[in-house]
Amino acid sequence: MKLVDVTALTVRETYRVRVTFSDTITKEIDLEPYLSGPIFLPVREPAFFRQALISDGAISWPNGADLDTPVLRYGLTPAAWES
Repeated sequence: MKLVDVTALTVRETYRVRVTFSDTITKEIDLEPYLSGPIFLPVREPAFFRQALISDGAISWPNGADLDTPVLRYGLTPAAWES
């Protein structure tokens, strides 16, 4: 598994984004399943969700919430979901 960064991000509709990774793969992803836990409560608000940006190669928001880029690129299970 090659380490990748998010290089382009377009917010499409609520919870959906179009992402291009540094390995040139582009995906449209529904982020809703990844938005769990207290830090993501503000992100679940549509206006705040639309403030998504790229920070240090990851999708993030102004409150410090971010998503693990390899999880999104390779379809891995987030650590928070593992028992």
